[in-house]
Amino acid sequence: MPTIPDWLTQLLAIGILLGAIALVILNLPRVELGHSPAFLKRRFWNWFPLGLTYAFLYMGRYNLTVSKNALGDLMSTADFGTIFFWGTLTYGTAFVINGPLTDHWGGRRTILIAAAGSAVCNLLLGLVTWLVIARGWNPPGGGLVPIFSVVYAANMYFQSFGAVSIVKVNAAWFHVRERGILGGLFGILISLGLYFAYDWSGFIVKHAPTYWVFIVPAIILTGFWIIDYFIIRDTPGEAGQPDFDVADASSFDTGPPLGLAAVAKKMFTNPVIVTIALIEFCSGFLRNAVMQWYIIFAKQVGIAESFVPKNWGLLLCVAGITGGMLAGVISDYVFHSRRGPVAAFLYAGLMLGAVLVYFMLSSPLLGFVAVFMSLCFIGVHGMLSGTASMDFGGRKNAGVAVGIIDGLVYLGTAMQSLLLGKVLPLGDAAKNPENWRNWPLAMMPVAVIGFLLCLRLWHARPNSSKAVAAH
Repeated sequence: MPTIPDWLTQLLAIGILLGAIALVILNLPRVELGHSPAFLKRRFWNWFPLGLTYAFLYMGRYNLTVSKNALGDLMSTADFGTIFFWGTLTYGTAFVINGPLTDHWGGRRTILIAAAGSAVCNLLLGLVTWLVIARGWNPPGGGLVPIFSVVYAANMYFQSFGAVSIVKVNAAWFHVRERGILGGLFGILISLGLYFAYDWSGFIVKHAPTYWVFIVPAIILTGFWIIDYFIIRDTPGEAGQPDFDVADASSFDTGPPLGLAAVAKKMFTNPVIVTIALIEFCSGFLRNAVMQWYIIFAKQVGIAESFVPKNWGLLLCVAGITGGMLAGVISDYVFHSRRGPVAAFLYAGLMLGAVLVYFMLSSPLLGFVAVFMSLCFIGVHGMLSGTASMDFGGRKNAGVAVGIIDGLVYLGTAMQSLLLGKVLPLGDAAKNPENWRNWPLAMMPVAVIGFLLCLRLWHARPNSSKAVAAH
């Protein structure tokens, strides 16, 4: 019986994913706010390329994980932990600069900066990898760690504009009553990015030299920079559509923009923003504790060719679409646009998942537990970083708000990267799954803390009028 070529399998998977996404979007419940068909069409063509750019930024971020497995002895587990730590630490602290810059410059300009900067950095990572593999170059300072740490940190600085930009732009285009669905769409975009990062990157390293895992996203991001330049606009008015009141925390705020110190004080003294940021710190820890380390765990213990690791990106994408859209619909239609209850339920799932991982390290079902946990944390991230940040920050301060929140996500990521890189087994010890118990033990207390913080948001709503769109 003839086998299906890998490239055809990849195209088939992409087709299935796009079909599933289209089916979900076309069957979303509608919130009637008087938007005209022309407005809805133009809004789609605004957020769709913006969202795909964000998804491919993910590919240019998490391709590092795939390269780690492909590089073998050239990048140890500890090396990977160190490189990823510096990158995520840079990402997590860059919001101090990039959140205010996005509010000042607008999300269109900063998504262009993100795409261009990440494309250049990925090209440099590809060049270094090519020199090492093809030319036998020995980088100064001891292996790949120093130079990869610097270039990957620069990549993550530019990447940090991504989420801030997408939220800043969409804050002017979506009413607060529509943003639960928007959070679901945000989860879809993250899921697509993970699919591109793991499955596309895995396909690349399987069929081409490893350095192409960095060069391909550089090429794609360059293409989307061109598309975004001509299509994306910051507000409906700039795209020839009527502006409207989105009924968030900035409603009826017609005064001049506040200075950085005033905005920072406003955000850091807002108990809801601070609580969301702390929850997202926990989300960042848990997200990458599962997403990054499961695929490394599978490689180390010899199950990389089993169903879940082999289809990790695809399964993450399906989980993310499911979790994101389920969370968005429930938030808007069951809890009347409150984000806290949905986040609490999803964190309960993360607590359960962490316990199951501890007892199932040697089970063939472990991968499905990891996928379930992915559904939960992608849903939380879409609700809080992608939606609640603009609700409570308001469209005028969305850049700073999402910068604070997403910054804490990556500070949590940096902490788990450094911690797990040091406590997880190395060498022959890593081949025994029972030696990986520190992995779920590190996740359990963080999941409990995140759940308790979510309960504090149960009744939280943005301070806004009841105004709706009228166009």
